[in-house]
Amino acid sequence: MKKQARFLCILILAALPALAFGPQPQGEAGLGVSDVQVLYNFGEQITFQARLSAPAPMREASIWIHDLNESISRSETIDVAADGMTRFQYDAGGKRLPPFATIAFWYEAGLPDGSKITSPLLYFRYDDNRFPWRTASDGPLAVHWYAGDDAFGEAALDAARRALAEISRDLPAAPDAPLEVYIYASAEDLRSALSLGGEDWTAAHADPALGVVMVPVPPGEAQSLDLERQIPHELAHTLLFRSLGGPGYGRLPAWLNEGIAGMAELSPNPDHARTLTAASQGSGLIPFADLCISFPPDSARAFLAYAESESFVRYLKDAYGDTGLVALAKAYSDGLDCDLGATRALGLPLTRLEARWRESALGQNVAGVAGRNLLPYVILLLLVLVVPVWGAVDTLLMGRRNAGK
Repeated sequence: MKKQARFLCILILAALPALAFGPQPQGEAGLGVSDVQVLYNFGEQITFQARLSAPAPMREASIWIHDLNESISRSETIDVAADGMTRFQYDAGGKRLPPFATIAFWYEAGLPDGSKITSPLLYFRYDDNRFPWRTASDGPLAVHWYAGDDAFGEAALDAARRALAEISRDLPAAPDAPLEVYIYASAEDLRSALSLGGEDWTAAHADPALGVVMVPVPPGEAQSLDLERQIPHELAHTLLFRSLGGPGYGRLPAWLNEGIAGMAELSPNPDHARTLTAASQGSGLIPFADLCISFPPDSARAFLAYAESESFVRYLKDAYGDTGLVALAKAYSDGLDCDLGATRALGLPLTRLEARWRESALGQNVAGVAGRNLLPYVILLLLVLVVPVWGAVDTLLMGRRNAGK
């Protein structure tokens, strides 16, 4: 990798107002800051450099560092030279700073009278600068990649554009908000980025709060299918997050969250149908009550859980329409449990919905399906046959009663 791609210098041109999103510095404002630079190698160390100016000699000073996705701020003591210059190296390894996060930081100084003053909030973007990223964009949508030619980037942008158009029909989720897709050339590259950020992931990943999607797609013969599956899947998570808000998104059952994302894929996975058929006929399906919190850790069972979720959510959409699916997500985001959420939104508990899905999509309990489908005709036939017979019996009985008089 090129050295200049590994070492990035970001100049903070201006401090953002203290009322901006992010943590509020403690103490009185009044600490001046200039000549700010942030230099880093992703996942290794971050060097903060600035010149501080205070109305009185500084007795002590510190820097506060805050990932905007977290609620914890880290404070580190710093040395300040006589001319106000300060330079601090922060060890980013193992500190759970996710790739492409916006990091807020500010300075604090203690004065001889015991008071404390703070600088304005400052920000920088913690990009994965180990790779020479290229970019293709369309409005608020941007796709970044470092392996492959221009055609690869355009194919990725096209897949993202089409996916957003499809997903946005069902999820009203601020289409003008920025969305960024980062395409890693291998699962190993992506895994290293996520592990350096404190995440234990081995496949594609979405950070909905950041509006960032990360997928591993190597250029080659299979790139079209990979782009059309992975990018829409992760974008659906992000738009679902924006549609429901962070707390509501966190309350969704795992099967609904992953089912909506799976349904968004432009090229459905053919292995899902085969896996469902095999499980239905042999090893057994996973009850959806067991997929409300999380998916199984075993890879084979997890794949089955993804296949079931996509098929089940697709069935619910066909049976209840887009409005039913949105109502279901809203019920769960309001905090209802797996059974009550389904009952409020769709009128049936989860177990009944699952039974109908098994019958309709997988052909289980075929007799029950056939009986339910024929029931209106049976009732009509009974009405056609029973009413005349009952009329004849009534006439006969009336005749006998009149003869006996």
